[in-house]
Amino acid sequence: MCSTYGTGYFYIPGTDTCLRISGRVRADYLYVEPFSRAQDATGFRARGRMQLDARTMTAYGLLRSYIRYEIDRNTGVFTGTGQVTTNPKIRQAFVQFGGLTAGRAVSFFTDPDLPVPNFGDLRFDDPSNADVDLLAYTYSFGNGLSATLSLEDGIGRRVNNALSFPLFGVAAAGPAYAPIPFTYGGERMPDVVANLRYTGAWGGAQLSGALHQIRDVAAGLTTVGGVTVPVINPITGLPNPTHADTDYGFALALNAYANLPFLGVGDNVWVSATYTDGAVGYLNAGQTDPNYNASISAGPLGMPFADAFVDPLTGEFKTNRAYSVAGGISHNWTSTWQTNVFGSWMRFDAPGGAQFVVPTTVATITSGTAGTVTGIVDFNEYRIGTNTIWQPVSGLQIGLEVLYTRVDPRGRVAVPLTTTAGTATGFFKPTGSEDFWESRLRVQRDF
Repeated sequence: MCSTYGTGYFYIPGTDTCLRISGRVRADYLYVEPFSRAQDATGFRARGRMQLDARTMTAYGLLRSYIRYEIDRNTGVFTGTGQVTTNPKIRQAFVQFGGLTAGRAVSFFTDPDLPVPNFGDLRFDDPSNADVDLLAYTYSFGNGLSATLSLEDGIGRRVNNALSFPLFGVAAAGPAYAPIPFTYGGERMPDVVANLRYTGAWGGAQLSGALHQIRDVAAGLTTVGGVTVPVINPITGLPNPTHADTDYGFALALNAYANLPFLGVGDNVWVSATYTDGAVGYLNAGQTDPNYNASISAGPLGMPFADAFVDPLTGEFKTNRAYSVAGGISHNWTSTWQTNVFGSWMRFDAPGGAQFVVPTTVATITSGTAGTVTGIVDFNEYRIGTNTIWQPVSGLQIGLEVLYTRVDPRGRVAVPLTTTAGTATGFFKPTGSEDFWESRLRVQRDF
């Protein structure tokens, strides 16, 4: 046995390397309030995890290699309606040598020590989901203070929306001058992430920042009636350029947590505040895969969500801002019963030119009701939830969670009307906000 790095390690025979083998089995049962007969309301998920952690002390410091492999089996609301998927994935695979970290690990934008027991998503860079490919160096100042500079995969942080805004009505003379969606071009530089972290006996805090590249192709084109045509600048009368060049977004975050021994053994509180401009993936629940048709939804209401758009008047990028505050508190009633309360608030704030009003003079409107605000619309999202977890024996958790979500646009937008079977009727109704409930039962064993 090897006790240098804690329990569960043993020497690989014939070497001075200590190895720990561990894993997890998780079963989730999710109910999400449906809004049409065609939509699934339940979902089943089975997840298996295997972890290998090998550590060797060298003259240069600790040499560590770590692998976490997972396989999911998902149905219903965990995946597409009426579908079943199996999803094998490498969650983490990295080498650490002294201050160097190379491979796939938790993004250094987030704080891996945040005590976040929520089952469902909140609007912050959740460390349980924020695994990215990176190359980083961490310098330790001592006494719990460190700083890290990290080059991270920016493709996984991309957020875009594939909405198209066609001609309004059969008698329209030209395209509506709405925000132009774009297609992300090839990556030319990774995201640059830096943090300053402090960890102490009372808790910890981290300040972090990220720089994200936005680069497009074919932004100056639109599709009308199945034909690709240039977008005409209404000021110059000339076609906009076929791409909007390159821009940069950024994100800033402050994470902190504190132990609350005066409330109970193991009690704590945490908070995460994030501001983004052109890099909204950094508050999207720990996003690690690109989303090229992103929206924030509640019931039939789906709000476009994107890093940026192309201004039809200038043919250049305009970046969208989003900011959020998430937090929670945990209380242990006994050594086996724990209750957590948590929530988040997010504000999506698009600049001028992102929104427009459907003209009332057009006889036939193809994207909404006359007078309705549309395009890329400002909105708020609220999430609040609670769960209670029972741990009858070491390593086993049985928990039940309830989460409420509300999406509230700043202006009134149109949502499609459907039949009871969920088929679109072609008509729209104005709405101010939509909400839904979800509940989840989790059974999990760590070993």
